[in-house]
Amino acid sequence: MEAYSDFAHVYDMFMDNVDYEEWGAYLKERLEEYGVSDGLVLELGCGTGTMTEILAGYGYDMIGVDNAEEMLAEAMEKRVESGYDILYLLQDMQDFELYGTVRAIVSVCDCLNYLTEEEDVKQVFRLANNYLDPQGVFIFDINTEYKYRELLGDRVIAENREDGSFIWENSYDPEEKINVYGLTLFLPREDGLYEKSEEEHYQRAYTKEEICRYIEEAGMKLLAVYDAYTLDEPREDSERLTFVAQECGKSWE
Repeated sequence: MEAYSDFAHVYDMFMDNVDYEEWGAYLKERLEEYGVSDGLVLELGCGTGTMTEILAGYGYDMIGVDNAEEMLAEAMEKRVESGYDILYLLQDMQDFELYGTVRAIVSVCDCLNYLTEEEDVKQVFRLANNYLDPQGVFIFDINTEYKYRELLGDRVIAENREDGSFIWENSYDPEEKINVYGLTLFLPREDGLYEKSEEEHYQRAYTKEEICRYIEEAGMKLLAVYDAYTLDEPREDSERLTFVAQECGKSWE
């Protein structure tokens, strides 16, 4: 079962509980804090382009990378409506390639948790360090092990909407630190009946210490770790962490 195929068409509807505007304002504040008020910004795992559009609205020249063709199709529809000059690339985040460097990289909605191998996460950080301008910043979030173990693991979430319904079955393996999302969708057809489709998503839990170590091993500098999209210190019951890392090794000379 392929992740984010049929779900791509209804992803935004079922994610309407996420305050992307607030997250976007937070990212803008952090970017400006580190001197990035304009220029090229890359979003890794851009999905349907919601955050890409928000940052483009702030005046950034946006590039979006995602490995799900169906999600990018939704993003490009938004681009037509908004008129923003956004470049979308169909690439895996651990193998992304750009023609040059960017001022900043962002990644939201726990995209890095989808990388279930440590080496893939490290490779993302190495590529980020390579493609960032001197002292450029990489801002990203991850779901915590606490969230998988205490809030998601072995839970079933169901929701019924006018335009579709879903059943989301979660199973967390604390030894492997892998959370499996079994997603069953029921989407209406033109004849009034519903079509069933199934997808599986895999995410891995990483500790704050592991991510910090990967950042340093990739040659980047860790600037900050926050509880979710705040300026608070991480807690034991933090459900999401936001990291700020900085490029090291280049100069403008």
